Order: sequence, then C-alpha cells, then structure tokens
Amino acid sequence: MRIFDPHIHMTSRTTDDYRAMYDAGVRALVEPSFWLGQPRTSPASFLDYFDSLLGWEPFRAAQYGIAHHCALALNPKEANDPRCVPVLDDLPRYLAKDGVVAVGEIGYDSLTPAEDTALAAQLQLAADHGLPALVHTPHRDKLTGLRRTVDVVRESALPLDRVLLDHLNETTVKEAADSGAWLGFSVYPDTKMDEDRTVAILKEYGTDRVLVNSAADWGRSDPLKTRAVARAMLGAGFTDDDVDQVLWRNPVAFYGLSGRLHLDLPTPPDLHEGNSVLRGGE
Repeated sequence: MRIFDPHIHMTSRTTDDYRAMYDAGVRALVEPSFWLGQPRTSPASFLDYFDSLLGWEPFRAAQYGIAHHCALALNPKEANDPRCVPVLDDLPRYLAKDGVVAVGEIGYDSLTPAEDTALAAQLQLAADHGLPALVHTPHRDKLTGLRRTVDVVRESALPLDRVLLDHLNETTVKEAADSGAWLGFSVYPDTKMDEDRTVAILKEYGTDRVLVNSAADWGRSDPLKTRAVARAMLGAGFTDDDVDQVLWRNPVAFYGLSGRLHLDLPTPPDLHEGNSVLRGGE
C-alpha cells in the first residue's frame, strides 16, 4: 500500500512520526504553510519558515524515505495581522521555487474583509505561477464560509478545478462537489472528520477528486490517520484500487497540476518496508 498525505505539518512532528509514517506506507506528503501557534511579528518570520519548508524539512523527510513537497502562503488567521500582510510581496519569489506544488493554506478563518483581500490576492498569485491552490475552509460557520470561498474563486483567474477545498464535512461536501473543485477531508482523533464519517461520504459521493489527509500539527492529531481511513475503506467493502485512488492517485493528480512533483525517492538503507499490507497483516 502506498499513501500520499496531501496536508500534514511535519514541522510540528518528530522523526519517530516520520518512521511510523514510512512503516504505515506513507511515501509522499505536502506540507502547507500555516499558523505556528505563536503569532509572528514580521514577514521575516515567514521567510525563515518558508526556507525551512524548502530545505530542512525535505532533507529530514528524505532520511525516512518520504518525498516532501510544500505549499506556501499567508495563512487565513494571520491575514488579519497588519504585521504579517507584507509577506505577500515576498511570496512571488518563493512560489517560483521547484519544491512548491501549490499556494496554501489560503482561505478563511473568521470571514473578515482582510481575509477576503488576502484570498483574492493569493488566488491571483496561483494563477500567475501556474499552481493549484489549497484552500482552508473555516472551522466555524462552515457552510457560509464554503459559499463565500467558492464565490471568490469564481471571481478569480484560477479555475475551480485547480482548487482543493479542504476541511470539508457533511454540511459542506455537496456544495463543494457541485462547484467542480477537489474535495479534502481532514481526519482527526476528536475534531474535524473521523475515518468512519469519511467512509460514509465516500460511499455517497464516490472516490473521484477526493483527498484524505491527517493535517497533523502541534495540536492533538495523528499522522497515521490516512492509514486508518484505508483500513476503514477496506472494511466497508471498497477495493484496493479504490484505496489507491483516494490515498495516492488523487493527490498525485491534484498536485501534479503544478508540474513539480518528484516521487522517485530511494528507500533509505537503514529502514525496512515494514508491514504495509493491510489484508492479512494486521
């Protein structure tokens, strides 16, 4: 089994997580830029972080046999902080770099005018750089936020079929699917979605254009939730091919829109394949 986690914040995780992910079948990931928990006080803090996502973190992942790519952006929460907004002027030179496969996370946190402005500006940057966009739908007032997001994308130069609407749930999935965007589901131990709810949505809406992620970060989260979804899919009657589509081919197809995916990492000599076969091996 091969797994591509399309949204995970490895900056917040340990090398033990990398090892466990490799043993679970994870061979590729995308790390979007996000709020680190402590407010940044200047654009320079973003630039150091971007450099880490382009340099140190791919090196660290490669030691554990995992291909690391990133998405860069001014995140929705910090789009409301005037100290952070000037990083938009620096983004173009970073978005030109080879390891960047999307603009993200962008979108809404509190549905403010400042977030409107940052979202529109970064959708234009994605269009200018030929990149897809990873869009964070808000954790509160989700349906209103989803509708507002789709409206802003429709007014932009970036087509909806180059947008991944993430953090979806049962209240937003239908309108997101109807929009023509890609559909993202974050699976958490307590919040967002769990594996059984995700499988129920897959049964209703199918496996096309659906990506499942762990979104693991500094909060209570689990970098192996992608594998848990795979087990739940198989237990619910989905085929191995269905699992491969959702957990590998769909993220490859979406981020492949950037033309920058590199998935040919060799197996590190100090690691083993582990038990990556779900059937008969659990």
